[in-house]
Amino acid sequence: MDWKLEVVVVPVADVDRARLFYEEQAGFTVDHDTRLGDGVRVVQLTPPGSGCSIVVGTGVTEAPPGSVKGLQLVVADVQRAHGELVARGVEVSPVQHFEDGARVDGPGGEWNSFVFFNDPDGNGWAVQESPPR
Repeated sequence: MDWKLEVVVVPVADVDRARLFYEEQAGFTVDHDTRLGDGVRVVQLTPPGSGCSIVVGTGVTEAPPGSVKGLQLVVADVQRAHGELVARGVEVSPVQHFEDGARVDGPGGEWNSFVFFNDPDGNGWAVQESPPR
């Protein structure tokens, strides 16, 4: 039996602001924006090419806004991803890698080149470059 992770809930304070950020700045596709009654709104967004989506909304989690850290996207070209995020107005770190447990500017070896950004609430994202397959 397959067990597939398909949705991760990301807690936010302002659903409209989060939707705008993820759609226009991060480049995610809006799958749906649904109101399920008083106080419940579910906005599902999917990164390009991903089998897993995120959900932001009201009435979907009790976690405080900005409390999710370590969300990770994987791309074939981290420099290109960095450029796309910058072009869309995302405040993103330079390309970095880990060396002796610390972040160091510049690309690293296989699976060790990243850029980092936060959404408007402070939820933390990493974008990691995968080696050619």
